[in-house]
Amino acid sequence: MSAVDPRVAAWTEAELGVEGRVLDVVTAPAPVLSGVGERVDPTSAEVVRLAADLVATMRVSPGCVGLAAPQVGVGAQVFCVDVSEHPKTREHHGTFVLCNAEVVSSSRNEKAREGCMSVPDLTGDVKRAGRITVRGQLPGTGEEVEVTTSAFEARALQHEIDHCQGLLFLDRAAGAHAIYARKTYL
Repeated sequence: MSAVDPRVAAWTEAELGVEGRVLDVVTAPAPVLSGVGERVDPTSAEVVRLAADLVATMRVSPGCVGLAAPQVGVGAQVFCVDVSEHPKTREHHGTFVLCNAEVVSSSRNEKAREGCMSVPDLTGDVKRAGRITVRGQLPGTGEEVEVTTSAFEARALQHEIDHCQGLLFLDRAAGAHAIYARKTYL
C-alpha cells in the first residue's frame, strides 16, 4: 500500500450511515455511457446514496474492481474502486469512492488487457499511465484528497475516470486488431 490520505482508505458505507443497494449495470450502447457525467456536490444525500450503491454493486459483481455512476445509469462523476483482491494487484488503497476526480499527474504508459461490465462480451489492449496521481472529493464530507498509485490500481482509476467522461475502454484501444472476444471459463 502506498502513501495515501488516511481519509481515503478509511471510507466505508457504514461511516456515511447508508447501506448500499445493488443496482443493475447498463451495457453499451446505452447513451449514458457516452455522455460526460455532471460534476456533483459530494455532500448531497443523493451522492452519498449513490456512493454506497456503487460499492454494494461492485462487491456482488464477480471480478469487478471498479464501478462508475454512468454504469448504473447515472450521468455523474462518481466512482468506486477496490483492487485489493485481484491477482494482478501490486499496491492498493482498499475500497474508496471519489467524486469529480481528475488525473493530475501521470507517467510511464503501459499496454494491458482490459474488460468492463458495461461491455461484457469484449476485452481490449489499452495503453494507460503506469503511475498516476488523482485528485477528487470524498462523498459525505466533500474533502479534497489525492491518491498516488501505480500498476493495476492506476489502470482501474483511469478506466473509471474515463467512464465519468463518457469513454469506454473500446475508445482507447489501439484499433479493431486490439479488441477481442471475452474468454469464458467453465
